[in-house]
Amino acid sequence: MGFENETAEREKVFVPYQVNEKLMSKAAPHALFMHCLPATRGQEVTDAVIDSENSVVFDQAENRMHVQKAIFVFIDWR
Repeated sequence: MGFENETAEREKVFVPYQVNEKLMSKAAPHALFMHCLPATRGQEVTDAVIDSENSVVFDQAENRMHVQKAIFVFIDWR
């Protein structure tokens, strides 16, 4: 965020770091894909990986939500 003018250059640089099917095939069959979201589909991760059975991104996001709610209760947020 804040570097939108560098988008085209950054897309070229980060292509080798994309989490895709080829990369996941090198991991153990039980390996999980985790991401704190929001994920940029098609750039940092492919749809096939983020939507796969090995993806736990939505469970991870839900867990984070519950932790954040607990923090609000702890600090007596009003």
